[in-house]
Amino acid sequence: MNPEKVVFGFFIVMALTLNFGFFLGDMDNPEHHHVYELVAAIFVNLAATILKFGDRSQVGAVLLATSLVADLQLFIAALVWGISVHVTGVGLTESIMASIVSLSGGALLANIVSVQLLVIETAMLRR
Repeated sequence: MNPEKVVFGFFIVMALTLNFGFFLGDMDNPEHHHVYELVAAIFVNLAATILKFGDRSQVGAVLLATSLVADLQLFIAALVWGISVHVTGVGLTESIMASIVSLSGGALLANIVSVQLLVIETAMLRR
């Protein structure tokens, strides 16, 4: 067993599960979506992105692209959250929370594609 592949797979799957955990719940209810879960999803997605830089294959390029999409979506969600709470003072209204959760849903979709590619690539390996 290759420890490098284990760590790589761990971060890709962990990014998906953290993102799913944040996404799950009533879309417009701020009580169902915790800011620290979003922060954890961002950091784990960034770690997964860094790990994907070493792969020079075509699948590696698509994995990196999906990870960059997820990073961008989650970063924008955090930016919307921060601006609504700390800059404008509006707070987490239902419409703002729905926007944040929608952005994390886009990142979730990118993470699902990433995990599917990882599974396909693993299944194609020959011993």
